[in-house]
This record gives sequence, C-alpha cells and structure tokens, in this order.
Amino acid sequence: MASTSSSTPAAEVEVEERCRKRKRAARAAEPAAPAQPSKWRTRREHEIYSSKLLEAIRVVRAGPSAAAGAAAPAPPRGRAVGEAADRELAVAARGRTHWSRAILASRRRRLQAAHRARLRAPASPPSRHDAAAASASAASASAAAAKGTATPPLARKAKVLGRLVPGCRKLSFPTLLAETTDYIAALQMQVRAMTALAEALSAVSATSSPGAGSSSSSSPL
Repeated sequence: MASTSSSTPAAEVEVEERCRKRKRAARAAEPAAPAQPSKWRTRREHEIYSSKLLEAIRVVRAGPSAAAGAAAPAPPRGRAVGEAADRELAVAARGRTHWSRAILASRRRRLQAAHRARLRAPASPPSRHDAAAASASAASASAAAAKGTATPPLARKAKVLGRLVPGCRKLSFPTLLAETTDYIAALQMQVRAMTALAEALSAVSATSSPGAGSSSSSSPL
C-alpha cells in the first residue's frame, strides 16, 4: 500500500504534463488571428486627414497673413505645403507617437527661433579665424570618433533609421521599429491623400480654364 500511495503523485504530475503539452500543441495548430488593419489604412482616417490637409493648403495659398504663425517669415510655397501636410499628419496621430510629437515640437521651435531672431540685433559675420577654429575642432572630433570602438552593423543601421524618423534618435530598438512601422503607414496615407487632392484640383482647374470658357462662348447661338 505504501508503494502505491507514493507513486500516485508522480503519476498525477505526468498526466498534468501531458495535458499541458496537448494544449500547447493545439494552440500552435490553431490558425493565426487576422492582423488588425492600421488606423492609417481606414477610410475614415483618410477622409479626416484629406479634409484637414485641404484646409491647410487653402491657408497656405491665402498667404502668411491668414496663417496662425503670421509673425514668422513665410517659407517658399512648396515647403509650406509640405510642412502643412506633415503638421496635419502629426495632429492626426494625436500625439501618441514620438514622431508626431517631434514634428509638432519642431514647428514650435522654429517659430520661437524666428521670433528671437527678429528681437536680436543683426550679429556681425564670423571672422576667418573663428571659422578655421570651428573646422579644426570638428575635424578633431571626427578623428576621435573614428578612433573609438567599431559600431556593430545592426547598431549603425538602427542609428540611421533613428535619424530618418522624427524624434526617434534615442529610442530602444523595439520601440524604434514600432515607430517606424507607424510612420511609414502614415506617410503612405499622406501620399494617397495628396495624390487624390492633386488630381481633384487639376480637374477643377481644367474645367475652369479660359480655353474651356472661350470654346463654349464662341459656339453659334
């Protein structure tokens, strides 16, 4: 009887282990759940961003007096449209990502820097001696960096990727990959929206061109 009672717990443990293995095998055999579509691929998000982008482009075309940052010097038209598109994309992200917060913060910094530059007196141009000293210090810094330990290839690629995605220079690698994936999806939606707006605006300009009106007015009554 003693031997039977002592072997019972071992048998129970073995049975439980077999049950766990069967459950793990069943979960592995189950088909993977379909991935949820990114919010940047939804039709609703595309429509919201397109309307916001169209309004921002209208403000840019109206001139710097109609923009919120009218005190800042107006950038060229193409650059202003690009900045407006990026700003609306960051607003659509609702500040939940590093790259969207970095885009909004960079705009604030540019406006503040432009305001400080207007308040300061024009500084004298740097002398040749100062320029030579600056170039020498930069060369010594690059030489010191070259003498350091070699960076692994994966770390170098992550560093380059961190420069391409706004606000992602000092993130961990998993967070960097998540930010990059979201940023690429957002840029794809931006391209689709801007392409649709460009086609719509070109169609409107073609129908309202003077040639179309002259041809219709020259027809005999």
